[in-house]
Amino acid sequence: MLAYKMITITLYGRRDCHLCESAKQMLEEVKERFPHRLVEIDIDQDPDLKKKYFSEIPIIEIGPYELRSPVQRQELEVTLAAAIERKNQLETLQDPIYLENVRRGSEWTLADKIALWISRHYLLMINLVVLFYLGVPFLAPIFMKIGIPAPAKVIYHVYGVVCHQLAYRSFFLFGEQIAYPRQAAQVSWKSLHEATGLNEDNSSESILAARAFIGDPQVGYKIALCQRDLAIYTGILCFGLLYALFKRKIPFLPWYIWVLIGLLPIGLDGVSQLISQPPFSLIPYRESTPFLRVLTGSLFGFTTAWFGFPSVEESMAETRRILGAKKIRLASLHVQRDNQPDEPSLQ
Repeated sequence: MLAYKMITITLYGRRDCHLCESAKQMLEEVKERFPHRLVEIDIDQDPDLKKKYFSEIPIIEIGPYELRSPVQRQELEVTLAAAIERKNQLETLQDPIYLENVRRGSEWTLADKIALWISRHYLLMINLVVLFYLGVPFLAPIFMKIGIPAPAKVIYHVYGVVCHQLAYRSFFLFGEQIAYPRQAAQVSWKSLHEATGLNEDNSSESILAARAFIGDPQVGYKIALCQRDLAIYTGILCFGLLYALFKRKIPFLPWYIWVLIGLLPIGLDGVSQLISQPPFSLIPYRESTPFLRVLTGSLFGFTTAWFGFPSVEESMAETRRILGAKKIRLASLHVQRDNQPDEPSLQ
C-alpha cells in the first residue's frame, strides 16, 4: 500500500451550494486514506472566478488534476491516489521543474504582484500609451506657433521614422485650412501647390520637399502624424475608452466583420492609390481625399481594437483568475498553519 503524503486540495464553490457541501463531505470521508488539507475558494470573492466557474461548481483541483461536478466517489479516490503517487515520485527524483513549481506556488512573489496588477490595469495602460502617442504630434504645431521650434523639430524627426508626414496628406493647425491636399484629390480646398508653391508630382525631390515642409504662419503648421495614422490611433483610442466604459464586457468582433469593415476599405483606398501612381501606374491615376483617409483609417483602428481587445481581456482574465485563486489559497493555508503549527509543510 502506498505511503500517502498529505497534499493540498482546492475546492471552488460558493455558499448555499448543496453540491459543494456534498463534495466537501466526500473529501472528509476519504481523508483518513488520503491525507489532505482542503482549501475552499468562494468564487463570489472574485468576479473572474465567478464568471469562469459559476455554472460548473463544485470544482476540485488535486495537483495537476481537476474534477468537475458531478464528482463521483470512485473518480475522486483514483485521482487522489494518482496525485499522491505523482507527488511521491517527483519528490523522490528531486525533479527540478517540480521543485521550482512548488517553491513558486508556495510564495506570493513580486512577479505575482506585478502580473496581477498588469492584468487588472492593462486597459488603462494601453489607453494611456495610445493617448500619449496620439497627443504628442499635436504638440509640434503648437510649439511652432508659440515660437519654440527646437522641441517641435524633435517631434517631427521622431515621428518621421514611423510616418511619411507628406504635407498634402497631413492636417495643419493655426492656418487658413485644416488640410492642403493635392489637386488630383479634386476637393474644394486650396491645394498644397496653390498654398505654398510646392510641386505635387511624384518625383523624389517633390516627395522629399512635401515631407520636409512643416508649415508657416499663413498655412499653419503640420501635425506630426499623417491623416490616416491619426485616424487609426483615434479609432483605437475610441474603442479602448468605450471598452473601459462598458467594463470590458463588449463581446468579440467576428473576424469576417473586421475584414469587411476594417481591413477591406483601408486596403482598397490605400492600395488603389498606390498602384495608380508612378512607378506602378497600373490603373487610372487617383489621389485619396482627407475624408476617405479619416473614414477608412478610423474604421480600421476601431475594428482592429474591437477584434483584439477581447482576446487580450480573455488572457488577462485567466491571469487574474489563476493569481486571484493563488492569493486566496495562500492566505487560507497561512491561517490553517497558524492554527495547526505542528502539521507538516504542504504543497
